[in-house]
Amino acid sequence: MSTTEFHTEPEAKHLAAAPRFENKAGRFIGQKVVRKEDARLVTGHGTYVDDVVLPGMLHAHFLRSDFAHARILSIDVSAALELDGVVAVLTGADFAVPEGSLQASMMKLLAAGAPRPKDNPLALDDVRFVGDPVAMIVAESRYVAEDAAELVVVDYEPLDPVVDYETAAEASSLVHPELGSNVAGEIALPFDDHVNGLLEGAAHRIEATFRQHRHTNVPMETRGIVAAFDRYSGELTIHVSSQNPHEWRRRAAELTGLDTTAVRAVQKDVGGGFGQKMFMLREEAAVICAAHRLGAAVKWIEDRRENLMAGNIARIEKGTVTFALDADARITAATLDHLDDAGSYGSSGGAMVGMLLTGPYKVMRNVWKTRTVYTNTVGRAAYRGPWQFETVLREQMMDHVARQLGIDPVELRRRNVVQWEDLPFTNPMGMTYDIVTPSECLEQAVEMIGYDAFRAEQRRAFAEEGRLLGIGLGLYVEPSAQNVATLNTEGATVRVSATGKVDVYLGTGSHGQSIETTMAQIVADELGVDLDDVVVHQGDTGQTPFGGGTGGSRTANIVGGASAMAAQEVRAKVCAIAAHLLEASPEDIEVSGGNASVRGTPAKAVTLAQIAVAAHDGVQSLPAELDVALEASVRYRHPDVTWSNACHASTVEVDPATGAVKILRYVVSEDCGKMINPMIVEGQVAGGVVQGIGGVLYEHQQYNDDGIPLTTTFMDYLVPTACEVPDIEYGHIETPSNTPGGFKGMGEGGAIGAPPCVFNAVADALALVGAEVFDQPLGPRQVLDALIAAGR
Repeated sequence: MSTTEFHTEPEAKHLAAAPRFENKAGRFIGQKVVRKEDARLVTGHGTYVDDVVLPGMLHAHFLRSDFAHARILSIDVSAALELDGVVAVLTGADFAVPEGSLQASMMKLLAAGAPRPKDNPLALDDVRFVGDPVAMIVAESRYVAEDAAELVVVDYEPLDPVVDYETAAEASSLVHPELGSNVAGEIALPFDDHVNGLLEGAAHRIEATFRQHRHTNVPMETRGIVAAFDRYSGELTIHVSSQNPHEWRRRAAELTGLDTTAVRAVQKDVGGGFGQKMFMLREEAAVICAAHRLGAAVKWIEDRRENLMAGNIARIEKGTVTFALDADARITAATLDHLDDAGSYGSSGGAMVGMLLTGPYKVMRNVWKTRTVYTNTVGRAAYRGPWQFETVLREQMMDHVARQLGIDPVELRRRNVVQWEDLPFTNPMGMTYDIVTPSECLEQAVEMIGYDAFRAEQRRAFAEEGRLLGIGLGLYVEPSAQNVATLNTEGATVRVSATGKVDVYLGTGSHGQSIETTMAQIVADELGVDLDDVVVHQGDTGQTPFGGGTGGSRTANIVGGASAMAAQEVRAKVCAIAAHLLEASPEDIEVSGGNASVRGTPAKAVTLAQIAVAAHDGVQSLPAELDVALEASVRYRHPDVTWSNACHASTVEVDPATGAVKILRYVVSEDCGKMINPMIVEGQVAGGVVQGIGGVLYEHQQYNDDGIPLTTTFMDYLVPTACEVPDIEYGHIETPSNTPGGFKGMGEGGAIGAPPCVFNAVADALALVGAEVFDQPLGPRQVLDALIAAGR
């Protein structure tokens, strides 16, 4: 893997007034520091939720529906209850939870006023997808619970399932009869005379429909929870594989009727989440309710079949896009008709797809409508970059338009992309890009991939050997720290102990983002201490400040901002005490290498440990006006969205005999502001890219016409392995944001840019023989179908 760097500083006119993090020492920020987490994780000393064992702990297993849609006539649990070791068999009637208690706080805000189906932890009167939990067996072991499940007798009356989301709105069968419709929600921005004029007067008006298929998050560690309720103390503790422990605490309190002060959520090591673990799903809610009901500790660990069948769906949607272009191929207007599938219980990213459709391009107007429908499939949930279909639509459309007009795809982008001199630029939806570099990333990626040389080789290889080579791009801007609910604010507490070591307490819920390392880098630089002297604590609501969890590409800028500002306050206190001990002015104190010294007189110094001893044990000898509490708690609130951007470029070869696609090279040019740790940035990009590659070429969550899932093992649901993943080459452009540190979010970007990049490369190769593709996935069968349709 290689790295290319291009650095540029934004002009002052682009910087809004904001607290700035001045990197005093600069020993760690920007360095490829080895992760602090690795020693624990790679040696098998991590603590995942399945490692949690409590005295008298019981185990849960779910009996799940074999029908996609059916009415429950009766449930007989008597035989199961007689099995030795079974403690309880619970059904939907046992969990009459408060209405709305399973809706996450952010989802409640986003879906305010929209009708919602009843989301009881277990099915009540009917089942609405294959895998719907019908009964929950609690026993002394998982083995006994699974045996007991076979003794539960459920009498079903099958109903017609709704499986095809494109016809769901007109279907006579209703997924949720209480709602009266299969339409979960719709939003439309009306056309006006200006938009109509741009469309009617366009030199070129091009329309295309693209589809993205159903796939899912597949974290390495499946979902899991241990919930323990102590009837005597009235306290509920949940150990959970999560991304958002404070959100889970709030949901657990609502479900049980307890006050949040009686609930503690603990999240230790998590083997990936990618959005699936951001919010509580129904099985975890059932375990919490069971523990509260039984006054016991109950564990549930999801197996892989359950995860693939009943975890969640994502991505499945279609969009019809229209571009109006002038005679110079500059886009003047864009329209979108969007439809997505919420499954049986789910949410939609449709509004964001419409709002971000124009992405990094200078488009005058954008109108859109979006509709979300329910189907008898597993519910939709967040998946890394949940709105990424906007980039899929736009970037695939850019290549389609370029082919239609006979313009090179890079040239089309150059004519339309936002340039540095255009900043600040406000897109048609009123969102302002203040510090972005999509043009610079485009040019860097084009240079790194050797675009012109590849085009020459592509022509030669086809003419002389009949080989189908292709090149594709994916250009985007990514919002982070969105001004929604808890996503744009975060708290941090920084505390110096009596030994001079530093504790940092954060409300984050890391599931692979290296937060223990990156936040320690920030605090260590600000306090001038060694990295090993900083310990980051997170994932425990009993000791950390409230936080919005880890998601939405928000950690670097929001959590990093809070950590930096708290460390700055502690630094000021350290300097004040050091100044007294050294008989100097606080302004003359320098802190570095664990020492505080007088500027220009490095020999005149005290260690941070000596300062801590003075603050903790020698307070009587310090002036009364000094603040001797060597800690600070800060809640940083970011005033607006921070925008990252990147350009992906890939080259592929398509085998016309088998339809197989081989990725030859993959390049990413990324601007995520000031990089805290370039190695971690590249690791985050790589993970997202691999998920994007898998989504286009391999992964496909399939149902038959009866709503039966066909891909419930890794024999059927294919994920890319090391053999299919190319080396990824990285380029970096750094334009610091106006956050306290200059950081931008970037955790989801790889999964956003990769799908259209790979799709475009395959489409470019197929275009050599007149074949066209508009839908994902692009497995061998789909590629061969396109070749056959083109007469090849």
